[in-house]
Amino acid sequence: MNILLISGSLPAGSTNTALLRTAQAVASGGTKAVLYEGMNGLPHFNPDDDHEPLHPAVADLRANIKAADALLFSTPEYAGDLPGSFKNLLDWTVGGGEISQKPVAWVNVFSVASPKGGADVHESLRGVLGYVGAEIVEAACLRMPLTRDLIGADGLIAAAEVRRQIAGVLEALTQHVQNAYPENAAGE
Repeated sequence: MNILLISGSLPAGSTNTALLRTAQAVASGGTKAVLYEGMNGLPHFNPDDDHEPLHPAVADLRANIKAADALLFSTPEYAGDLPGSFKNLLDWTVGGGEISQKPVAWVNVFSVASPKGGADVHESLRGVLGYVGAEIVEAACLRMPLTRDLIGADGLIAAAEVRRQIAGVLEALTQHVQNAYPENAAGE
């Protein structure tokens, strides 16, 4: 099982990226969690450029999505919506169709001071992923309060409860793929 992890946040100390790095660390069994790190290299989306030959960064993004059995996103809320760089990444997924019918989930982290607890970005992501025809795995979608002080020097979250929740998200996503696509569970 190959789960592609995509952070919607660019800063090096991002809580969203730390959550996904922690997901890599807690992935169990035959689940391989791979962190996509190319968002900063994507060009600005322009429909005129969405054709072969694609920009190498776009081709890499689409190849990574195509190779994955499922996707797990984690993105912050910025000014009440998806961050522009992350929306740009999602825009590049529309024309290729690789994300259509692909099982997806997300864990959106938010500051405890967030007035809506990340609800706006949660719904924005649902709208965009629904538009591109992704298969949203509701049982694996979560909003989670998370503060930077929970991130260790190694960039991982050590808090047992948070790690348990992340492992639960991966398990729900993996179980969905195995039940909906048994050929993936058999390694075919």
